Amino acid sequence: MEINATKIDSANAKAKAKVSKNKIEEKETKIAKKIAKDAKIDGFRKGKAPTNVIKKLYKDSIEKDSFSQIFQELLKNTLKELEIEESSLIGEPNITKFDKKDDGSIDIEFEISLRPEIDLSNIKELIPEVKTPKVTKKEIEERIHTLLKTAATTKEVAEDRAVQNEDVVTIDFEGFVDDKPFEGGKAEKYELEIGSGSFIPGFEDGIIGMKKGETKDITVAFPKEYGNAELAGKEAMFKITLHDIKEKIMPDENDEEILKRFLPENEHPTKKDLEETIKKQIKREKLNKLYFDELKATLTGILTEKIDFDLPKTVVDQEIDMNFRNSLQTKTKEEIKELQENPEKVEEEKKKLEKDAKESVKLTFIVDELAKNEKITVNDNEVVQAIYYEAMQQGQDPKKYLDFYKKQGLLPAIKMAMVEDKLFTKLLDLDGKEK
Repeated sequence: MEINATKIDSANAKAKAKVSKNKIEEKETKIAKKIAKDAKIDGFRKGKAPTNVIKKLYKDSIEKDSFSQIFQELLKNTLKELEIEESSLIGEPNITKFDKKDDGSIDIEFEISLRPEIDLSNIKELIPEVKTPKVTKKEIEERIHTLLKTAATTKEVAEDRAVQNEDVVTIDFEGFVDDKPFEGGKAEKYELEIGSGSFIPGFEDGIIGMKKGETKDITVAFPKEYGNAELAGKEAMFKITLHDIKEKIMPDENDEEILKRFLPENEHPTKKDLEETIKKQIKREKLNKLYFDELKATLTGILTEKIDFDLPKTVVDQEIDMNFRNSLQTKTKEEIKELQENPEKVEEEKKKLEKDAKESVKLTFIVDELAKNEKITVNDNEVVQAIYYEAMQQGQDPKKYLDFYKKQGLLPAIKMAMVEDKLFTKLLDLDGKEK
């Protein structure tokens, strides 16, 4: 076998090879003899069928196995010639030419991808500074007030006073759109906490100031993004009758038994303990919001822009192909037909996806290398727990949620995203900022 191998850059190599007819026949004969040992062929004793008979009967599989073995030898010799370790290979080689000649020989050309060499020596210089978010006394007090409301009791308002914010009222209501009642817009003796945000904007505010026994019409508008498309953005009139008003009786914020509800691990909790816990909680929430709204995108941009290295072509091509296939889901039948009839149009579409694909592949390699350096791992149990948590937040069956992700082949991508978030959290020292 003649091989001419060239290393294009640190992440890519290509090879041209010529395989003689004798080499191919030698391989096919060897494979045929191996098959013959156990083959049961009519008219011959077990293991005694001639090689030429075996070759005819098992022609397709022998040719396939023969090429597979020859190609593995070509690949091994290519790596040896280029002084490349087998462990550096990424993915499967891409055969760009397979030409069977009239003389029985084969001309083969193929590309291989290698794990890129990444210099991360200046990584600390690239990490942006993160300012610790401030938590105000007002924010802490508001959060404690919200917590205490869950432990509050109610008592009926005896005097003839109007509804106030945070009162609990009992009402009948019926809603109309275009003077017609709509499904789900009517209830009797419904208990509602004013200010809870349970109803569409304006509904609860409209009840403030009403008195027991009063009936009132309130006009509000459904939000444009409302779940029911038939009601979204439309104006509605609600006829409301107020039956009862209860006011909340807030517990003593220094009551140790009440505080234990929120600090169960603290044997003798104080309001100061609760304030410190709430402060850390709010700070964590602000950091999480800052991370997902800003820091993650900023750090991703810095890493992909400032860290430069050769990308394995076959991996980039695979990313482009995957993104192209995904893009077909958003196209019309006419657009898909046009692509099927016009290969040049397909290449144009893929060219548009190249930049994003390269950045995605680049980030994957950077994150993978940094995660190894920082000893960041995510096990399968953590992935399952994250999916279960997401399912419960959506009010879905966790097991069905997990099965869906498995069938879609999304678990590796979820694990990768979790590794990335763990890594970025450590690089940005967000855990340290929570304290």
